[in-house]
Amino acid sequence: MYESNVASERLNDKDTAKLTLFFDGCCPLCSAEMQQLKKLDHLNSLKLVDLHQTDFDRLFPHVDKEQANQILQAQLADGTMLYGLDANCTAWKLVGKKRWLKILRWPVVRRLADIGYLVFAKNRSTISLLLTGQRRCASCAVKN
Repeated sequence: MYESNVASERLNDKDTAKLTLFFDGCCPLCSAEMQQLKKLDHLNSLKLVDLHQTDFDRLFPHVDKEQANQILQAQLADGTMLYGLDANCTAWKLVGKKRWLKILRWPVVRRLADIGYLVFAKNRSTISLLLTGQRRCASCAVKN
């Protein structure tokens, strides 16, 4: 495992973070999305936490790392946990981008979108290989 600078740099901004995202820092697609979110997060509304950082279990004992590695998880400032597309859509809403994603949360669309997300999440390393040429990376750390 490796030390990630993502969470450690932002652990002290607990008061401003509205959402903490727990992501797979070894997934090129996940890391690329977190990089985009970080770049757009001008109000420091997000705290990005790599599941593979050395002190993850100590800092976030309430998060099941194995489960979080299978489906995106996030925690609101009030402690409410969000999963999958709920977590993703909330993150993009907080940075004021991709407003069209709210369509994925409409009742009629929600079920199909959630199924699609689960298929994507289960196959993200293969999709990553097709799109980036890498299934996994030793450290796709979100850069400052």
